[in-house]
Amino acid sequence: MFEEFMNDTIAIQKQNGDKVEGLKASVQSPLIHLDNPAVVVEIGDLIERRMSNGAIETYEVLDPDFYEAFHGFPPHYKLRVRKLGVPEAKARVQSITYNISGHNARVNHDSVDNSTNTVTIGNDLQDYVDALRQVISTLGDAQRKDASEIVDAVAANLASQKPSKTVVSALLSALPHLASISTITSSILAAL
Repeated sequence: MFEEFMNDTIAIQKQNGDKVEGLKASVQSPLIHLDNPAVVVEIGDLIERRMSNGAIETYEVLDPDFYEAFHGFPPHYKLRVRKLGVPEAKARVQSITYNISGHNARVNHDSVDNSTNTVTIGNDLQDYVDALRQVISTLGDAQRKDASEIVDAVAANLASQKPSKTVVSALLSALPHLASISTITSSILAAL
């Protein structure tokens, strides 16, 4: 019935990142009339209006009033909106999702990283490394220095995203051959 008034083409950017494009509507800021009941419009959604001159206007939905069919009027939305300025619209429309995992994982997007990175390895493995350090502290000066460097290398490998059992095994085999160290190294290798 009112299709002749729907002379604007809009897209709805949902808050979850979904986008519905190519919808016909009538934009009369601060109201937008939309005769498409299949689309669910919610507070905070963004509406982009592409104009014939190539420009784009962006609106934020403040109140999506939905009306059911009544006396020949089809179901429709009367959306109360607020027009966004260009900088605000660009900031709101740009949506980037980063999925980062693993030890030492980070993203610097248009920024400088001045953070301090702390890695926590599994509690059992950390307990074994601490036990190794305790046993090594009882060794003589020369042996203690070399063994401490080896344990530091083992701890670094265990804190990596994919610890290498082969590398850890080789490093642990270079430690002094004491019963207490052998027991701990066996436990570390079993935990990998």
